Amino acid sequence: MSEQGKDLPPEFLDRIRQVTNKRARIVLDHILQYGYITTEELKERYGYNHPPRAAKDVRDEGIPLKTFSVKSSDGRTIAAYRFGDLLSIVEGRFSGRKTFPKRFKNILYKQSGGKCEICSAEFSSRELQIDHRVPYEIGGDAEFSETNTSGYMLVCSSCNRSKSWSCEHCPNWTTKLPSLCQSCYWAHPDN
Repeated sequence: MSEQGKDLPPEFLDRIRQVTNKRARIVLDHILQYGYITTEELKERYGYNHPPRAAKDVRDEGIPLKTFSVKSSDGRTIAAYRFGDLLSIVEGRFSGRKTFPKRFKNILYKQSGGKCEICSAEFSSRELQIDHRVPYEIGGDAEFSETNTSGYMLVCSSCNRSKSWSCEHCPNWTTKLPSLCQSCYWAHPDN
């Protein structure tokens, strides 16, 4: 365990031990051992082609991470992550994002007619992703039931990335008003 890991409060370490998400667990264990983890390590050592997603998994568990810059092995500036302000732990997120049952995705697929709800292109079910209409970071998981699909939609990976980028650069990302997101194009592109 790194010096940083030794200085962490026991309650925080207990909270970390409760995390079961594989990607989040790898990030947390690495930070505990080395003090931080880089996007290069996530990609090269652990095989994650989208390293920020692994860091997001940790944040989705309610554990704060601070992003900072370091130099990669070839001299480029890359992102690295370490624990953030322990006072900003988000309570109630011990399990992170939900894994949705396949039948729920099938219901959404049937409702969308097999189309991405943003670009309207047709895709097979496996090529579409369940997306929160109001970003998880702002609204958490909507009240989930397989008969209440209103908080979710199916989108293609390209539109999902575009929506994520737009939402993360929106002033509401820090304000976190779900009602503002509900009125946005990205939540209801059909309107």
